[in-house]
Formats: sequence, C-alpha cells, structure tokens
Amino acid sequence: MAPRLNFSDWWGKDKQRGTPVIVKMENPNFSIVEIDGPDAAFKPIEKSRGKNAKQVTWVLLLKANQAVGCVAWLATILWSFIGTIKNRLILRKGVSLASEKLGKSNLLFRIIKVCLGVSLVMLAFEVIAYFKGWHYFQNPNLYIPHTSDVLGLFHIIYVAWLDFRADYIAPAVQKLSTFCTVLFLIQSLDRLVLCLGCFYIKCKKINPRIEGDPFKSDDLEGSNNSYYPMVLVQIPMCNEKEVYEMSISAVCQLDWPKDCLLIQILDDSDNECIQELIKSEVAKWNQKGVNIIYRHRLVRTGYKAGNLKSAMSCDYVKDYEFVAIFDADFQPTPDFLKQTVPHFKDNPELGLVQTRWAFVNKDENLLTRLQNINLCFHFEVEQQVNGVFLNFFGFNGTAGIWRIKALEESGGWLERTTVEDMDIAVRAHLNGWKFIYLNDVRVLCEVPESFEAYRKQQHRWHSGPMQLFRVCLPAIVSSKISIWKKANLILLFFLLRKLILPFYSFTLFCVVLPLTMFIPEAELPFWVVCYIPILMTLLNILPAPKSIPFIAPYLLFENTMSVTKFNAMVSGLFQLGSSYEWVVTKKAGRSSESDLLAAAEKDLKAFGAPQISRGASESELSELNRLNKQKDETSTPVKKSNKIYRKELALAFLLLTASARSLLSAHGLHFYFLLFQGVTFLLVGLDLIGEQIS
Repeated sequence: MAPRLNFSDWWGKDKQRGTPVIVKMENPNFSIVEIDGPDAAFKPIEKSRGKNAKQVTWVLLLKANQAVGCVAWLATILWSFIGTIKNRLILRKGVSLASEKLGKSNLLFRIIKVCLGVSLVMLAFEVIAYFKGWHYFQNPNLYIPHTSDVLGLFHIIYVAWLDFRADYIAPAVQKLSTFCTVLFLIQSLDRLVLCLGCFYIKCKKINPRIEGDPFKSDDLEGSNNSYYPMVLVQIPMCNEKEVYEMSISAVCQLDWPKDCLLIQILDDSDNECIQELIKSEVAKWNQKGVNIIYRHRLVRTGYKAGNLKSAMSCDYVKDYEFVAIFDADFQPTPDFLKQTVPHFKDNPELGLVQTRWAFVNKDENLLTRLQNINLCFHFEVEQQVNGVFLNFFGFNGTAGIWRIKALEESGGWLERTTVEDMDIAVRAHLNGWKFIYLNDVRVLCEVPESFEAYRKQQHRWHSGPMQLFRVCLPAIVSSKISIWKKANLILLFFLLRKLILPFYSFTLFCVVLPLTMFIPEAELPFWVVCYIPILMTLLNILPAPKSIPFIAPYLLFENTMSVTKFNAMVSGLFQLGSSYEWVVTKKAGRSSESDLLAAAEKDLKAFGAPQISRGASESELSELNRLNKQKDETSTPVKKSNKIYRKELALAFLLLTASARSLLSAHGLHFYFLLFQGVTFLLVGLDLIGEQIS
C-alpha cells in the first residue's frame, strides 16, 4: 500500500466530529497496472475490465429510461396533433373544399395528381425490388445484358425501367435541375446585392431629411395656412365592418389645418347595414368640424382602381395638390402629413412618398409571424434600396402620398389589372417622376390571420404583376428613359422578382427534388438543398431579428406558398380566368393598445365601471379582456370552418412518398427535408395554420 500521510490527523486534532466508521471490503476487486514509462498510465484499459453486472444493469436502465422519455415525448406531440385535427376538422361541420375554378386554372392540380400516382407506382417497384434483394438503386448504372439470367416477369419490367430511366428521363430531369439551379443562384445574388445595399445605407446613415422648418413663412405678414398645401385624403373600402371606425377615426385626427384638408370615404359596400354604419361615423366626425365626405358607387366596376378613379373625377379635386391614400385597416399617426408632405417642397420632380407598414397583430399566430418576416424584408431592404439608388419602387397601394399632377400626367388610375398601385407607379416612372421611401415613418395596419385570406391576397399580388408585364412591356421598350432603367424594369423588377422567383421555388423544391429520389441518375447538389436556402433565409430574416427562432418554419412555409404563387404567376401570364379575381382581404379588426383602451373607455361606462387611465398597461388590458369576455358571454357564437386545399394535400403525399424513397436510398439530408416539407404541406392543406374562417 502507499505510505500513509497523517494530514487528516493533523487537521482533526483540534476538534473531532462524528462517529468513526470501519469499512470492511469482502472480495475486493483491484486492477493493477504496470507503468513502464511516462505515457503508460494513459493507455486505454480493456473494456471488459473494471465492470460488473450491477454497472451494466444501471447503464441499461438509464438508456431504457431515455428511450421511454423520447417515445413519450413523440407520443405527446402526435396526440396533440391528432387532437388539433379532431377539433378543427372532424368535430366541425363547416369543413369545405377551397373554391377553385374549373378548367384551365385547375390544370395544376391534375398534373400534381398524375405525378403522385406515378410516384406511388415507382415507390411500389422500388420497395418490392428492395425486399427481393435487387439493390439497383444503390448502383443505378447497373445493366444486365442477358435476359436469360433475369428471374420473373417483374424483374424484366424493372430492368427495362432502369434502362429507360437512365437513357431518356434522367437527362431531361438533370437539365431541368441545372436550369433551376442557375436561376436560384441568380436570384440569390440579387438578394445578396440588395442586402449589401441596405447595409451600406445603414452605415452611411442615408435617409431623406427635411431641411429647416418647411412650414415657416418667409413673409412675416403672410398667413400661416398659405404654406400648408391642400391635401386630399382617400379611404377606399368595401364591406369593411371590422375596421372602418378605426381608420376613419385615425384619419380625422390628422394634424393639418382644417381648411387645407378634405377626407373622402370611398365606400363600395354592397351591404346596406354597413353603409349606414359608415354614414353615421362620417356624420359624427362631420359634426365635430372635420371636412369629410361619404361617397358610394352604385355599380362597383374596376374594384379599387375604379373607386379611386371615380373619386378623382370630382370637380373639387382640382383645388388640391396632393392625395394621401389609406386602406380601411390603416391607422396613420396625427403627424403623418407633417412627416411626409414637406418632402415635396422644392422638389418638383418628386411624384410619390411611400411610408412603411407596421403590424398590430404580427404576434397573433404563426402565420402572422411568418408574414411579418417577408414584409419586413420587403420594406427594410427592397423598398429602401430601390428608393435610395433608383428613385423607383412599386407603390404599395396605401400609406403613401401622390402629387396629383403626377397621377394625371401618368394617365390616372386604370382598371386593366388587379395591381393598380404597381401600374400607376410604372407609368409614373416612365414619365420621369421620382419616388421617395421613408423607412422611419410607419403606419399601423393588419396582416391576414387566416390562411384562406392570406392565400387569396398572395394570388392577387402575384398574378397582377404578370398581367401588368404583358400590357406595359411595349410602353417600357418605347419609353424615353435610359437603357439601364429599362433593363432594371424588365429584367429585375418583372422577370427576376415576379416571374423567376415563384417559378424556380416551386419547380426546384416541389418537382425536381422529389424526382431525383426516383431518378437517382439526376442529382441535385447538396449545397442547393441545404447551404444556399439557409443563407437566403438568414438574409430574409435579418430585418426582423426577433423572428430568428422561426427560421425553419419560415423556410418550409415559403416553399409551401410557392404552389399558390406559381399558380398565380402562370394564370396572370397567360390571362387565365382566376387572374382577374379580386377578393377583399378579410380583416380581424385589430388595433393598437392605445386604440383598444380608447374604445374600451366607452364600453366601461356602459357597464358602470370606473374610467381606466393610460398608465399601467397590464391592468388596463386585463380590464379590457374582462370586458370582452362579458361581451362574448352575451353574444351568439360564430361557427368557424376549415378549408381543404387539394393542391397542397396532393403535394404533401407526393413529398412524403419521395421521402420514403429517399429512406431506401439512405439519403439523410434529402429524407429529412422531404419529410418536414411534406408535413408542412399537410398542415397547410388541412388548414391547420392561422386562424379559422368565420
């Protein structure tokens, strides 16, 4: 034994504690290691030594406990998922198929069904071959020259399919894969350049500024109002029962001289009850001294463009210099005009000032969070970079101010497409007008909370640009603007960002990638599936840093939305029937906290409750929630229903089938990507994302 050192005796001689215990070891198991050199002590010891049955038992029990915990966790997730489907689909009678036009617009669904059927047959072939030991998928170039060695009719068919696949199908799929990859790289480069431009703007602190006091009079005897230009404010709406009151209230509180401001409420509602509600709201503010007018069209032609065109034809419009446009769910701050109108002073070439949107319901559910990522990138990067370096961008249709002269010289509002805002912006750019984007001025609004509303909105936003591209291409080519501006409009603004983006996104990840699982001769590079999409997703999500935890759902959901965007792009490009559909986006009537409290004060009076103050927000909102619960108890419940989206469901089964095929081939990354993408399509197809439709 080693020599004993009496440190313990020296340490405990002053004070003894406890009772001495003698431990006797029976059958001790010592391991003796002979050390020959300085590194001998660190040599690995045989695994069989130093372990007994109890240690092995404990290790097995620990691993079994971990396995049971993992299985229980997966079972909990599966059970909650099944419960969600049961609550939202099975127990509700309102389940219905998503409305889809018959004929040409339904062609995509038929193609997807054919691909799904073919993929199931191919998967059955591969599974049978796998269990019979014909491992041809591990060596797709294997060729059997002598049919006498082939056993059975099925084997003959399978070998013939391998030859046909390698000689005819694989080259075409490989060319399509290469073509989509090149488009993907070009679009990724464009996205990277935009981000670098935004980074440059941030570093140099480039931002349109107002020099001095634009409303200060040089003539001391002059009237103050003479330096406030005449501004017309328009709010087009159609059956906006949930939001009309908030938007009218916000616009009527704009800080601008009353004799220099006129508000037009352009109501296209076909519901008489909603018309009366809007009329009473307008009359209320009119009695308070606000210059506000209610206009209603008997025939709703041209949708929003026709509504704005009709309003601009009034005789009194010629007395106004600028027009501000707000959709029915937008709530500008009182100083909105003072932050935007001064940019027009001493800048006669300026035709449009566009401001940024801010969303009151961005944290309502997963769908609104994902929309916030897209729209933050659009405003923070695309609009800002194009505004600084090109003085041109697409008008967002709301939260902007136009110089009326620019509208008139560009031909006014036209009803030829469903994107009248982009149409007037392109025509104004061709006439030499410049645009300014103000990223610091934000207007509150809403994003759709249900997938049905979001899907219809995206269909309109992606079919309209293709309609516009068809009708305005001759005007762009024959215009007097410089060649590089024409190239920017045709190649970047329309082709790359409006046509190529939805095309390659759908084709590459929803068509080519599943095909490569069944046709292994055509390969899709690893970096196309993994590295580039992750990098582009990170660039997209940077303007909304709080949304970084949602990077994986965002990537999968964007690929899922590529079906809707691709279908809309094709329908707009070839002028199919669905491209001219205009459906008003459903609003939930959300508002900011201050607006909620202001509206709650009136309701609390009716219940006899004390007035709430604007100090402690948590207590105020809890009081508001209590009030809303009382209202809900007295009101009749509204039944909600789910939609079934056939294209998304068909693609879900197609991708899951491809993932099963990749599992046979031991493609790790491809399997997980196809699996999660297929599950995402399944969730969207069953309308399990976002709020339900009431």
